Amino acid sequence: MSTILEKIAQIESEMARTQRNKATAGHLGLLKARLAKLRRELITPKGGGGASEQGFEVSKTGDARVGFVGFPSVGKSTLLSNLAGVYSEVAAYEFTTLTTVPGCIKYKGAKIQLLDLPGIIEGAKDGKGRGRQVIAVARTCNLIFMVLDVLKPLTHKKLLEHELEGFGLRLNKQPPNISFRKKDKGGVNLNATVAQSELDLDTVKSILGEYKIHNADITLKYDATADDLIDVIEGNRIYIPCIYLLNKIDQISIEELDVIYKIPHCVPISAHHHWNFDDLLDMMWQYLKLVRIYTKPKGQLPDYSSPIVLHHEHTSVESFCNKLHRTIAKEFKYALVWGSSVKHQPQKVGIEHVLNDEDVVQIVKKV
Repeated sequence: MSTILEKIAQIESEMARTQRNKATAGHLGLLKARLAKLRRELITPKGGGGASEQGFEVSKTGDARVGFVGFPSVGKSTLLSNLAGVYSEVAAYEFTTLTTVPGCIKYKGAKIQLLDLPGIIEGAKDGKGRGRQVIAVARTCNLIFMVLDVLKPLTHKKLLEHELEGFGLRLNKQPPNISFRKKDKGGVNLNATVAQSELDLDTVKSILGEYKIHNADITLKYDATADDLIDVIEGNRIYIPCIYLLNKIDQISIEELDVIYKIPHCVPISAHHHWNFDDLLDMMWQYLKLVRIYTKPKGQLPDYSSPIVLHHEHTSVESFCNKLHRTIAKEFKYALVWGSSVKHQPQKVGIEHVLNDEDVVQIVKKV
């Protein structure tokens, strides 16, 4: 393990020494690709997965999963206790929480699992302080709450982002608009629909060469960087929305609070005094992009108390049927839908129809 860390340190120091210009772009691209490969070896060591350490992974329950990430003693456990009513040990010293503590809240009819993860320290992506297990659990979440102390400088935010990015997590970003296809022969074929400031054919070839790929079609649909291309080749990056929670606002002035509100993806809160939890839960709902569908049995009123919750990427009638029971899709004849996704109330739709939030659905089976 130490040899990998030494190699990473060597490459990082070489990248810091290298001047950035057109002549060195190819070399820097090559170094970035090597760095990404070494990082991947750190995440998944060669020779099988090995036994995972006890007490970390928690079984997934509910409709979505939210992970609390942050340095020790920023108020993650207090926030979980006050939001979900689950007791996670709280004390005035660092590293109080040593394993993942799960909690569950019900918001707008959806069950949302909250995970209080142990504090991350600098160097977590390189395996320090159980950081790798913490970030591995964070990769399975639908949304990340990055809890920061408002009194400590915003450099903490950058450090945490750096740790998570080193582990293949991309916060509040979209997957790169690059199409990449391996082929058996024909060399590297590079097409760019817009002018590129960083990537040219030689740089792309040197990055692909590091992955032993010599035949591929690549289309760049925007001004991409070497890091974007490496993300696409690696293919194990996870794009997660993230909300920055600035905790302990009871200790700052109103003027400072006004400044904090202008930071994007940010919610100021006080976990101890329960301040601004409404704003936090509202923003969480927006970022999770969940869709609630109500069921209507034949001849009865719709059941508004327990909606079926779908993810915004899978909102077809088929996904809805599978969420109810996997045999329903096979016996499906048509569905009657009331709501904003149809022109008429009700409207007869097929299994491909895409539903909107708060639609009411009645399924008719084959006889």
